[in-house]
Amino acid sequence: MEKNLFLFLFSLLLLLLFSFSSAKISDHLRLPSDANFPAIQAEKLIRELNLIPKDAVAVGDHSIAPKIVEKRFKFPNIADSGVSIEDLGHHAGYYQLQHSNAARMFYFFFESRTNKNDPVVIWLTGGPGCSSELAVFYENGPFTIAKNLSLASNLLYVDQPTGTGFSYSSDKHDIRHNEEGVSNDLYDFLQAFFAEHPQFAKNDFYITGESYAGHYIPAFAARVHRGNKAKEGIHINLKGFAIGNGLTDPAIQYKAYTDYALDMGIIEDADYKRINKVLPVCEMAIKLCGTDGTASCMASYVVCNTIFNKIMGLAGDTNYYDIRKKCEGSLCYDFSNMEKFLNQKSVRDALGVGDIEFVSCSPIVYQAMLMDWMRNLEVGIPALLQDGVKLLIYAGEYDLICNWLGNSRWVHAMEWSGQKEFVASPTVPFLVNGSEAGQLKSHGPLSFLKVHDAGHMVPMDQPKAALEMLKRWTQGKLAEDGVADM
Repeated sequence: MEKNLFLFLFSLLLLLLFSFSSAKISDHLRLPSDANFPAIQAEKLIRELNLIPKDAVAVGDHSIAPKIVEKRFKFPNIADSGVSIEDLGHHAGYYQLQHSNAARMFYFFFESRTNKNDPVVIWLTGGPGCSSELAVFYENGPFTIAKNLSLASNLLYVDQPTGTGFSYSSDKHDIRHNEEGVSNDLYDFLQAFFAEHPQFAKNDFYITGESYAGHYIPAFAARVHRGNKAKEGIHINLKGFAIGNGLTDPAIQYKAYTDYALDMGIIEDADYKRINKVLPVCEMAIKLCGTDGTASCMASYVVCNTIFNKIMGLAGDTNYYDIRKKCEGSLCYDFSNMEKFLNQKSVRDALGVGDIEFVSCSPIVYQAMLMDWMRNLEVGIPALLQDGVKLLIYAGEYDLICNWLGNSRWVHAMEWSGQKEFVASPTVPFLVNGSEAGQLKSHGPLSFLKVHDAGHMVPMDQPKAALEMLKRWTQGKLAEDGVADM
């Protein structure tokens, strides 16, 4: 039965591809003209990312236990604050991934500027395949604005999966294709990190991130929780996880694209009806992806993204991360200055990365994770909520690609012990300095926040609100009015 259904789906897929060929396809979602399945494509283009780099660091004897190699650093050519390198509390390092052939995971660690007992917060950027340095320099790191998250937490930024940012391997088999591999790597990294920094192991721990991290984060949180229950290694004091404008439940979120686009005036009624004809096929493809997990996952990616691509064909040069703006460049934002800075020899020397080239967003890592794209990562969340692990879903109101409407719908639809109470709970203003910065809904461990005047990257667009959100959420005071430092 499933075989016949898949053949039917595949036939419809071919028809859809031809019928939508005139639509403008965004660079963010488009498969290259010579695209093949991820493993083949990754092998073909492997040197375009930091797998098998031209000047690979010697990997040494693999019989030696994986370890952290870390150094304190100061960036060159940045105004000197007068603080010593020891007191600055900025660390950069590599971890030799335990369950890999030769992979090295790069990370930044910034100690809290307020209290070393503040929570340890790890940030994961999405993509998949985009470096967390995007957040370090453009969103919530200490090199962007004075009011960043290091005022309220000890911050970890990790370049993952392998091949992202400064992370690399000398073995092509180390590229990851699913959340199991990604979450296991991150868990192994945390074990090594807290062994290197035992003074932080007792602190509360939170997992945060945005965009495709809506896949990474639930899987990673579940892996940490499972490790704690099984008493694997160092106990990690997991208190909660937060996802900003994430992709978590594609079946629900893709259905919200046309509703959001119509509500925001991006498309008209006739467009809405025409594009929605794809939805039944998209839903069928996602359902098949959840059962066989092979070719149907690739088919669901292509079919369902015709919905988004058709909307963008009508939207022109609209920035799909912030519909108030125009799209400039392949990612709709110009991050070239960061790439130039991080690829300077003096900067690479300061970080201890040698000749490894910085890759802000890797198309090969993106391709390798395509089979994972349409999987539903909501399924593991209810068990975490049941055990008291907090979840915050927040979304900037002007993001199209991972819009607040789709996120709100999957959060409300999620079946857990407090679902009825959450759905019935009132929506209240999220206040910062007495002004409404968003709309908040909470019950028990679950909170949903729609952030005003923000797109896909809330910490970049609304830094004060983002800082208050994190501080109050970790303190259990999210609904209280916060007074942000001016």
